[in-house]
Amino acid sequence: MDQQRLILVVEDDDATRAFLLDNLAADGFGVAGASGVGEGLRAIELRQPTLVVLDLGLDDGSGLTLLDRVRAADGLASRVDRDLPVVVLSGRAGDADRVRSFARGADDHLCKPFLYAELLARVRAVLRRAEGRSARGVVRVGDLTLDPSTRAVRLAGRRVELAAKEFALLHALAAHPTRVYRKQELLRDVWGYLSPGNTRTLDAHACRLRKKLRPSGRAWVVNVRGVGYKLTEAV
Repeated sequence: MDQQRLILVVEDDDATRAFLLDNLAADGFGVAGASGVGEGLRAIELRQPTLVVLDLGLDDGSGLTLLDRVRAADGLASRVDRDLPVVVLSGRAGDADRVRSFARGADDHLCKPFLYAELLARVRAVLRRAEGRSARGVVRVGDLTLDPSTRAVRLAGRRVELAAKEFALLHALAAHPTRVYRKQELLRDVWGYLSPGNTRTLDAHACRLRKKLRPSGRAWVVNVRGVGYKLTEAV
């Protein structure tokens, strides 16, 4: 449903940004706004939007700089999803500008002035394509779902906000949810430790993850004493 999707509008013109936020909200989307490259990146990290509407002519730089930063993200240690859908808005109507946007990783490009109805149709089309791609990689364990492409986690339909390593740990355990993973195995696969390390890092992350998943009433992130962790007792 649209109200579960957060659209971030990165636009330095206050009137245009307000217009887009008001209309997208009226069409059922969650919305957030930013006015520049730096503010936009922070909003992406903190709010983890479903899609970004990105103006290219920003006060503190080009929107293409923000697009480059998104596409260069590692997708795991960073809170920025490198596959985040981006619809570019540009005041330049030349073919070269559209080609440049697509070459840098934009999902769609719309020239100003634009019709809101067309922008809305393009946003929904990009979201459909993105959701079709991500659905193939979604991991489901009971009423818990993980989407590796967006790092989105939902428990019984409720979104659960996780830090990068918390998601990486949950994703590793979800591969075989009733299997017990040894601590050193998780430290190697999630943290990249090639030799035995201090397990307190793992234990602290597992504890925080367990607390965030606790509202479901089901036992998640089970500590098998002296061995390691498994996601759940039964699927």
